[in-house]
Amino acid sequence: MTQDARSTVYIETYGCQMNVSDSELMLGKLAAAGYSPVETPDEADVILLNTCAIRDHAEQRVIGRLGELKRAMKAGSVVGVAGCMAQRLGPELLTKARHVSLVIGPDGYRALPELVAKARDGERSVQTSFDMEEHYEDFAPRRFDKVKAWIPVQRGCDYRCTYCIVPYTRGAERSRKLDDVVREARQVVEEGISEITLLGQTVNSYHDGSADFAELLRAVGAVPGVRRLRFTSPHPNDFSDAVVDAMGEVEAVCEHVHLPMQSGSTSMLKRMLRRYSREEYLACVDRLRARVPGIGLTTDIIVGFPGETDAEFEETLSAVRAVGFDDAYTFKFSPREGTPATRMPAEWTVSDEVAAERLARLIEVVRAGAREKNLRLLGERREVLVEKPARRGELLQARSRDYKTVLIPGDESLLGQYLTVELTGTTGSTFTGTVVRARDPLPVAG
Repeated sequence: MTQDARSTVYIETYGCQMNVSDSELMLGKLAAAGYSPVETPDEADVILLNTCAIRDHAEQRVIGRLGELKRAMKAGSVVGVAGCMAQRLGPELLTKARHVSLVIGPDGYRALPELVAKARDGERSVQTSFDMEEHYEDFAPRRFDKVKAWIPVQRGCDYRCTYCIVPYTRGAERSRKLDDVVREARQVVEEGISEITLLGQTVNSYHDGSADFAELLRAVGAVPGVRRLRFTSPHPNDFSDAVVDAMGEVEAVCEHVHLPMQSGSTSMLKRMLRRYSREEYLACVDRLRARVPGIGLTTDIIVGFPGETDAEFEETLSAVRAVGFDDAYTFKFSPREGTPATRMPAEWTVSDEVAAERLARLIEVVRAGAREKNLRLLGERREVLVEKPARRGELLQARSRDYKTVLIPGDESLLGQYLTVELTGTTGSTFTGTVVRARDPLPVAG
């Protein structure tokens, strides 16, 4: 069986923004093959779950969702699992969920229409080979967001932190050619989008063989119509002087960095194989703040990693206080099969009760610090980009250059516009604001 004009596809995405970008690539590839996107799985001929493997909880959510889909899917639908969980488990997924007929890893999307067609004819397939040359340059992504765009510039990772599954699910690091990234940035602007986020597992280690990340920032930032330029997620070790200088000099580069710390203890960081010390991380923060005044900093932190002592955890709390993060994504350690952390001595295991108590304390410290900073900002003015309707009432969600979320009154005609707002209130994490004036709104892609 091959698809016909009525063939439909539904894609559900889990995990990081790289997965969101990959879902856009998959949807674009299937659209080119004649599939139309639909909003719910019960409408779809083809259902794809694009998955995350970073923590066990993420995988269990997908297993549960597959069970739900089995009961809800219409007769004859094809169900596929894509992404990092697909790469990690491979054929095992076909055994775990008998109604799954397609398993495809992050480097296999080029074959997606062919594999889906085979699945519709009853053939179950697994495509989990790595391709060190694949960047999907000829794909036309179908973007979910009409206000901002995600552009992958690098795939894979060479750092191999002891807790991390990513090198095993996305392979070795490789970077796109600078000219290809600039070409996509120009296309994004033609679609009416003015904010771009460059994506990579350790994005600031980007190097295409001739150009480094500093040169990439300057090249994309120079594309006419690119008004805001962000990147995620960088590694603290790869903020060279050239990169920091580019951040300070390129007008489009926003005053925000998501800077994963993971732990504030040098001994813990060594066990994690993060390749920097507490002091080196704090020095990186100081360099960024010196070159980019007012920069907002967010981070990732793990508690309960094997061997974490009370003293080491206290070092993490003190580092959080010293930096004064604007926000943090905090996690209990989740062992991932095949990573070095799972081979550490059993006596190093931190109990779930202890890890949960540490996580609660960490969240309290992060929130208290963020609340204190945000209260000091009340009355200030910020340029914001209106992103989407908020979940609260008749409000819109907007974002400042330093990554503050601001809820403002207004209707959907303001989506994609730049406004100046005054910060009038805060919950401790998000702000409310009043519009002071509009500033040369840009068209939203249709």
